[in-house]
Amino acid sequence: MQGKKTYQEKLFVNFQLSDYVPADNFYRRLKEQLDLRFIYPLTAEYYGTEGQKSIDPVVFMKLMLVGYFENLNSDRRIITASRLRMDILYFIGYDLGEELPWHSTLSRTRQLYGGHVFAEVFKKVLKQCIDKGMISGRRQAIDGFFIKANASLDSMVEKEILDDAVTYGQELKANEEEDKASNVIKLKLKEQQEDNDKEPEKKRPSNDTHYSPSDPDAKMSVKPGKTTALNYLGQVAVDTATHMITHVQAFTADKRDSECLAAMLIHVKSNLLENDMSLKEIVADTGYSSGDALKALEASKVTGYIPNRGTFNFEREGFVYHTEGDYYECANGKRLTFRGTRLEAGYFMSAIL
Repeated sequence: MQGKKTYQEKLFVNFQLSDYVPADNFYRRLKEQLDLRFIYPLTAEYYGTEGQKSIDPVVFMKLMLVGYFENLNSDRRIITASRLRMDILYFIGYDLGEELPWHSTLSRTRQLYGGHVFAEVFKKVLKQCIDKGMISGRRQAIDGFFIKANASLDSMVEKEILDDAVTYGQELKANEEEDKASNVIKLKLKEQQEDNDKEPEKKRPSNDTHYSPSDPDAKMSVKPGKTTALNYLGQVAVDTATHMITHVQAFTADKRDSECLAAMLIHVKSNLLENDMSLKEIVADTGYSSGDALKALEASKVTGYIPNRGTFNFEREGFVYHTEGDYYECANGKRLTFRGTRLEAGYFMSAIL
């Protein structure tokens, strides 16, 4: 006999949210392991003693985590998704039918807290992970990624360099006569006015000549196979044994990965040392290979596993290279000792004498 399902809402329901969230559910397990009560004293300075109650700071931070885990890039979407998910409601401590915070409350609260609050939350959560044996600390892998800025290339405007009469006057020689200086200034101003009357030539935007008024710190960057966009450069350190994040930091997108390594080493070591753990090794890709990066590793006493850019060719015409001893020999049988490197005509040159 064919069945046919009919739906009729019940007037009264005996329902307990925790009964419908499985024991192995991610948000249930996270709720049991993550203790965020330290956020109350951490954010107390941002609130007064009178007026309407704000959103619970712990609820706010949990909603920020939900946005990250669910890849939700707007506060409105975070609230909408949370309203439809029983496991998320259970995680943030809300029941069915209970009104969630308005999405604009999330953005206002995020602007209220200083950057040090989010950094401190990260460190406290990292400590909880370490206390539960989730991080080994010895070896960390570092990698970079672009973070899309909230600005478009179409919004970029050209940087203006304004020269006035005072600037022109300062460029004149001190022993020039005042009337001569005055004539030069007038001539410069006239030329400037003529240039302003001309139709300006359109320039292709670049980080050196253009910027975005809505986000001046955003920089143009591109990945292979992708279109150019305004981005930030994110750097993340991950424990290789447990895949737990130990540090995240943002840089401007005009930097190379190798230029960020020194700062990353400082913060990763600091985060681990606060929990009596030491950093011994770093793993990274070729993008982190540079002389400055190697110096930073040496100064930090950290072993780096970073592939070199290409392969170095030891062969030199008219010379014989001896692997044992690491030296060259000329045609006259003289040993050439490495003395150092110098920058000449834009290229690094090795000095062998």
